[in-house]
Amino acid sequence: MPLIESLGLRSLHQLNPETAHGLSIKALAAGLVPMKGVWTSPRVATQVAGLDLPNPVGLAAGFDKNAEAVAPLMRAGFGFIEVGAATPRAQPGNPKPRLFRLTEDRAVINRFGFNNEGMEPISHRLAARPTGIPVGLNLGANKDSEDRAADFAKVLAHAGPWLDFATVNVSSPNTEKLRDLQGAEALTALLSGVIATRNTLTRPIPVFLKIAPDLTDAEIDDIAQVARTTGIDAIIATNTTLSREGLQSPYAPEKGGMSGAPLFETSTRVLAKLSQATDGQIPLIGVGGISSAEDAYQKILAGASAVQLYSALVYHGLSLADRIARGLDTLLERDGYANIADATGKGRDAWL
Repeated sequence: MPLIESLGLRSLHQLNPETAHGLSIKALAAGLVPMKGVWTSPRVATQVAGLDLPNPVGLAAGFDKNAEAVAPLMRAGFGFIEVGAATPRAQPGNPKPRLFRLTEDRAVINRFGFNNEGMEPISHRLAARPTGIPVGLNLGANKDSEDRAADFAKVLAHAGPWLDFATVNVSSPNTEKLRDLQGAEALTALLSGVIATRNTLTRPIPVFLKIAPDLTDAEIDDIAQVARTTGIDAIIATNTTLSREGLQSPYAPEKGGMSGAPLFETSTRVLAKLSQATDGQIPLIGVGGISSAEDAYQKILAGASAVQLYSALVYHGLSLADRIARGLDTLLERDGYANIADATGKGRDAWL
């Protein structure tokens, strides 16, 4: 990590986590953070659900909830980025404090509750973004909505013209009963509505589904079947977990979803099981506990066609995306793989 970036992180860690995050977004939006651009090579350039990615390292949703820093983030080294989650109407989310650094565990707990400015200002900013790497939006539902399933389609209809992909997020643990929508019947109805809305767009885009790590094997099989029947273009595995197993931090008892290093094994195992359940026929994006090129490589070997980061940036800085992309190139070359696709799923059995 560059010295300046290391000093900046150390300063931010002296602040309340949510305050520090807000300052980071403001600094990015103001152009105060130097960007290296997006690194690529023939080995790491890949395609997922028809999207051309210069490298497979993406930014997960939640970092830039309101699409305030899209242009600089497009130059931060990621091969694609996802903003949001966006709900139809603005909502404040859960009471503060709601974000906690678990430094001893290299983890984060959040219980934000889909705080965002709503689909209209977010769409306005997305409409003004430059061209470049693919940009997607995480779709959410308002906490007080009478029809949460309809909310996802509503956000897609409004923001769709300015997106390269959209993600249906039914896996956040911070909105009451949201994860109930992962059940086969409810999920089929929800995704069918979103896909129907996607098909009305002038430029139809891929639709992804983001799932939780806290699923049984039977639930994973159900999700795989629903994904096949509804025509979902890719699955993101996984969101944050409710588990606190093995944590050392005094913040471990806080309510919310836990992400970061302790999630790596659980999320990778779910990823591998999902790869098996889908027989490799649906592209998977691996998320959860990635903080190095080796971690990202393990996700790819377990079945991922691309990966996403978020919590590790708290501890390793934005330059981590560039370091992982370059490191993946080295690992692929070491093992004799010509590209990401050749390595995808080759180590899946080790996680089953």
